Order: sequence, then structure tokens, then C-alpha cells
Amino acid sequence: MPSSLIIKLKSSTLFLIFKKLKDVIVHYSPLTYLNYKKDISFYSKFLQQGDLCFDIGANKGEKAKIFLALGAKVICVEPQSALKKEFDTKFKNTPNVIFVNKGLADQEGWGELALCETDNTLATLSSAWIQNSRFSKSHNWHSKEKIPLTTLDLLIKKYGVPKFCKIDVEGYEVNVIKGLSQSIPFIAFEFTKEELTNAKIVLAHLKKIGSIVINYTLGEKNQFIENSWLSPEEIISKLEKNKDPLLWGDIYVKFI
Repeated sequence: MPSSLIIKLKSSTLFLIFKKLKDVIVHYSPLTYLNYKKDISFYSKFLQQGDLCFDIGANKGEKAKIFLALGAKVICVEPQSALKKEFDTKFKNTPNVIFVNKGLADQEGWGELALCETDNTLATLSSAWIQNSRFSKSHNWHSKEKIPLTTLDLLIKKYGVPKFCKIDVEGYEVNVIKGLSQSIPFIAFEFTKEELTNAKIVLAHLKKIGSIVINYTLGEKNQFIENSWLSPEEIISKLEKNKDPLLWGDIYVKFI
């Protein structure tokens, strides 16, 4: 065997060993456990034992683990077929989780999912997001996958109205929300500074459904920025005035 190939194999093996060790250390670190407990406390504002939850853009189910810990039944919607096996293994013998291998849109049909080669959390149905997001220059989406599409209304028809719906779909939030025609007590969706217009459209659609108030978090930190729920106009104004070009977080919507 050529020495160059031996070196390459050794390097690959060492990389995999290091990656696995890193994953184990992160998984069992005190900081990870502390963050997990904080997440449990935060999401307990929205979910209690027996509640139904929709996890739209579930990826590998990290958020689903938190929702399950609160005693919720979780409908995990994730279109990437490559993640299904890992998801099924992780939640084997977990009756309160259902994996729906579809994407969400404003109507049923088929869509083309763009897959990010280096980060599966960045898979998207939005071609505009690929062109305009902060990841456009640093990532590639050469691979595509044809996926079935459903809507929030159809999920509700099949599983019931959730108490809480989390949406993480990388720039496709408007299309997902337009597939909803009824109120859900609590909805959370991601926003970014460069696509704040999308957040406005989402909120405008939800206001047509019913009266809402909102709050928001920044980055990965699950802590409300405002001390109370405010109007969409007040929150959007604050986000527009924020000068950070990389501002991002989650907007939480409460129907009243």
C-alpha cells in the first residue's frame, strides 16, 4: 500500500476518533447539562405534560428532546431523508415522537430541497435565501433532493392543534406560515437581520388570523429580551434600529 494512502487513512481515522471524542465531551459536559436545564425552564412557558408540539425543521431532534422532557407529544417534521435513520435510532422506543419526512409549504405538492454539503442544518427550500443569506459566500448547496410537501393546516387536521409550534426552515418561513389558517397558542420562528422583511410578512399573516403579541430571543440564548409581550410593530421597530448586521434570533408569537 502506498505510504501516502496509509498517511491519508491514518489522518482520516484520527479525525473520526477526535470528532467522536469531541462529541462525547460536549454531550456530557457540565456546561451542556446546564444549558439543557435552562432550555427546559424556558420552554416550560409554552409546554406542559400532555401538550402537543410541532417541531418544524426538526433536523436531528435536539429541540425535540427538550420538548419530550417536558412531557409533550412531538410531531417532528424534517424533509432530509438522510437524517431519518439517525432520528429513528435516537428516538427508538419513544412513543411520544412522530417523524414526518416532509417539507412544509403553503400548499401540498413537491419541492426541491437544497442540501448544504458542510452543514445539514442549512438545508433549505428557499433559493432566495441561498443567494442572500449570510452563509451564501461560505457554503455550497450543490446537491438537491425532491421532497413531498404538506401544510400546517393539514398537519393540524391529522394530529390536532399544537400548543406550541417551532419553525426553523432557513428562509422559508413565509411559505410555511401561509399554509396556516387558524391560531396556534404559541409559535416561534427564526429571524435574521438581512431577511427582516420575511418576519414582517409572517407577522402580517398571523395578524389576519387573530390578535397577537410577540417577544424575541437573540442567538442561541433562550431568554426573552423584553420583560413583557409587545405588539409586532414595537418589536420590529426595535429590530430595525439594531445596527448589528449579523443580528439573529427567534420571534415568539402568542395569540390572545
